[in-house]
Amino acid sequence: MDLLNTLVDKGLRREVPTREEALAVLATSDDELLDVVAAAGKVRRHWFGRRVKLNYLVNLKSGLCPEDCSYCSQRLGSEAGILKYTWLKPDQASEAAAAGVAGGAKRVCLVASGRGPTDRDLDRVSDTIKAIKEQNEGVEVCACLGLLSEGQAERLREAGADAYNHNLNTSEATYGDITTTHTYADRVDTVQKAHAAGLSACSGLIAGMGESDEDLVDVVFSLRELDPDSVPVNFLIPFEGTPLAKEWNLTPQRCLRILAMVRFVCPDVEVRIAGGREVHLRTMQPLALHLANSIFLGDYLTSEGQAGKADLEMIADAGFEVEGTDQVTLPEHRVATGCHDGGGACGSEGGGVCGSAPAPQAAGEPRTDLVAVRRRGAGTDLAPNA
Repeated sequence: MDLLNTLVDKGLRREVPTREEALAVLATSDDELLDVVAAAGKVRRHWFGRRVKLNYLVNLKSGLCPEDCSYCSQRLGSEAGILKYTWLKPDQASEAAAAGVAGGAKRVCLVASGRGPTDRDLDRVSDTIKAIKEQNEGVEVCACLGLLSEGQAERLREAGADAYNHNLNTSEATYGDITTTHTYADRVDTVQKAHAAGLSACSGLIAGMGESDEDLVDVVFSLRELDPDSVPVNFLIPFEGTPLAKEWNLTPQRCLRILAMVRFVCPDVEVRIAGGREVHLRTMQPLALHLANSIFLGDYLTSEGQAGKADLEMIADAGFEVEGTDQVTLPEHRVATGCHDGGGACGSEGGGVCGSAPAPQAAGEPRTDLVAVRRRGAGTDLAPNA
């Protein structure tokens, strides 16, 4: 396909595709799917080889969030039967993190529900970061605490945080449909604060919330302009008890096309398969490793994931290798320059216009049996599955 040859050439040059080209990837047929995966796989291997970075989530504070994000099981008014607990102590969080590191995780992601951290919350998280770093040499720590106020990103950096996660989730045009208690601009501002403080920015999206192809392309192009070092791609987990419980819009093929589109638009960025891969990719997870170079190990914040041992076996069986703490994730040009100046392929936007969204694709029968609420690990007396 001329389209795929063009996209590979652009990806190897770090040149942004047009919106029309990105939309065309999402509109490819199932008969063309392996060609799409192979093409995006060339770009992935060029910048990241066959390495897979492992990340491990520690939910520091679960549930009882005052925000109304429709996709979230921890939201205000959620009836999902998730674990609910207040802040873990630093030693508890460090113990939870150690399980992930022992399983091969290179980065620990510290997450807390809520609109944003207070000064006291930052003290807690700072103590937790220090405890984790003291006990796990070489580990990266990413914080995800919601909206940041002035000076808070700098405090996290001083405490030893390496990165900050705050997802855009969906396009600016549709953001108000999923959340009303804060704005899309609030999220952009927090990512920019992380950048300015010298933290590695991590920002991604959630697919499967009923969005159009244009929405997906819009949010990925917006992410490219923000230029995070890592882009997590979440696939909606439709928790019972949340407003989006009936949104089963994804097929494994659709998920692969979305990951391929993200790789073409963000060729030299860490693309991470995040929440929902087991639910929606299912047996196609190994194919997704040809597109993404990063995954979460084991469980997620409020749902159970594939066992850590199964993740490691999947990576090995697919012919990939776990990235070590002595290896640098990002290509040399991003590490050397920070690549956050908006020039070249790090944030510039190509021409082209959005086309019309193709007809919705059948998602098959909802797999509610694959949605399991987390009952082990952080906040419980049971061992994690890392």
